Amino acid sequence: MRFRFPHFAVMVAAMVFAVSSQAAEFSEVNVAASQISFTFSQFGSRVYGTFGKFEGTLDFDTQNPNAAHSTLHIDLTSIDAGSGDSNSELQKPAWFDTATHPLAIFQSTSIRALGDDRYLFSGNLTLKAVTRPIEVQVQLSAESGIGIFVGEFALNRDDFKIGAGEWADSVVSKNIDIRFRIVAPQR
Repeated sequence: MRFRFPHFAVMVAAMVFAVSSQAAEFSEVNVAASQISFTFSQFGSRVYGTFGKFEGTLDFDTQNPNAAHSTLHIDLTSIDAGSGDSNSELQKPAWFDTATHPLAIFQSTSIRALGDDRYLFSGNLTLKAVTRPIEVQVQLSAESGIGIFVGEFALNRDDFKIGAGEWADSVVSKNIDIRFRIVAPQR
C-alpha cells in the first residue's frame, strides 16, 4: 500500500479546520468568576482596587462578532481601593458621587474581529451622567466550554469629572487603568 502524504495532509488540515472553525456562542456572564480591577498612582505609588458588584449581559458568537452586543452595570458603591477611608472618599461628590450616580454603565455599539481571537469592543461608558465613547481590545480564550474575555483600557478621570476640586491636581494620576476578566459559559 502506497502512502500518499499530500492526501493525508489535506484530510488532516480539513479536520483541524472543521474543529477550529466551529462557532462558539457565549452568554450569561458568570459574575462570581469574573473580575473588574483598576490601578492608579497616588503620591507616586501604585494603588490597586476592585469593584465587587457588577452585572453583565453578553450575546457573542465567534462566527458573527458584528452581531454581538454586551452591557455591563458596575455598582460603584462596591469599590475596594484598599482601605475604608479610601472607599468612603471615593463615594463622595468629588469622585463617583454614588448617592446620585450609583452605577457605571458600559453599552457596546459594535464588536469587530481583529484576528487571533482578539476583538475590538466599541461602546459608550457612562459615569456621573457623562457618556463617552471607548474602545477596548479584548482577548478571548475558550476553555472547556467557558469563554474568558480579558481586556484593559485607560480611563481619563477628567473626561468624567472624577476627582474634582482639591483632587484635580496631580496627587492622583489622571489616567486610571481599568482591567477586566469576564467569564461566560458557552451555549
